[in-house]
Amino acid sequence: MADPLRIAFMGSPDFAVPSLRALIDAGHHVVRVYAQPPKPAGRGHKEQPAPVQAEAESHGLEVVTPESLSAPAVQQSFKDLALDAAVVVAYGKLLPPGFLHAPRLGCLNVHASLLPRWRGAAPIQRAVLAGDGETGVTIMQMDEGMDTGPILAQERVAIDGDTDAGSLHDTLADLGARTLAPALADFAAGRIEPESQPAQGVTYARKLGPDDRRIDWRRPAIAITRQARAFAPKPGATATLPDGETLKVLRAEVTTSTAPAGTRPGTVLDAALFTVACGQGAVRLTRVQRSGKSPMDADSFLRGYPLKAGDVLG
Repeated sequence: MADPLRIAFMGSPDFAVPSLRALIDAGHHVVRVYAQPPKPAGRGHKEQPAPVQAEAESHGLEVVTPESLSAPAVQQSFKDLALDAAVVVAYGKLLPPGFLHAPRLGCLNVHASLLPRWRGAAPIQRAVLAGDGETGVTIMQMDEGMDTGPILAQERVAIDGDTDAGSLHDTLADLGARTLAPALADFAAGRIEPESQPAQGVTYARKLGPDDRRIDWRRPAIAITRQARAFAPKPGATATLPDGETLKVLRAEVTTSTAPAGTRPGTVLDAALFTVACGQGAVRLTRVQRSGKSPMDADSFLRGYPLKAGDVLG
């Protein structure tokens, strides 16, 4: 392999772990790992390290978890590492200029979309919600904008009707890791030149919130199936049962069923099949989750909930 590089890795969630492993496996000197500070989790609210911190510590790597990167001492400590490059994967913090320009090769980012489409916080879910037929990963050299830096490499993957956000997350995490190491080696050796992102095709993957999860039955059936997949397996798209209980919809499919003219969207057309009228067409809910329960198929749910045709979901 090429000469190993001095690298700092900056990442936090599960998505970033395969990329950290790829750098270690490639023989690079990962001299420091930055991760989000530990956060309370579980019933006991015990502080848990981010997945990247746990992975790094298992390899004996130095880990720091600064609350802020803006302090002069924090920036000087980073500069003193004399890095060849920093690799940033879903770190969760904006890098100030003092970080961006300190490494010899700059800071590289693994982003879960085909930039310039879906810049921002939630590219995986937004691609599914929009019905994109493909997405991928981009390795880019970071600048001071939001995912606006020049591109070193991209790899594509298809999105089909069975793809949900969970499976796509795992696919892109592994694809990003496989793409990162050779792109970094080629960039360091001068074999590739970063290319500016095109001005056309820019979209923004704004942060998701509870309103994005709430199902509006007035929307077309195909949009509701995408919404279910975009939030599966967690946190789930949400509907309201006739008794007011929240139901997570994890999987739905468009059906050939048609509702009589004037039927209110959200009306249950067939309780045995869990078919629900939409603004255009109808969907069959196939996998759901009640509050405090495990995910279940529709048949299991219907055996325990007295749903009938004509009931209306909120």
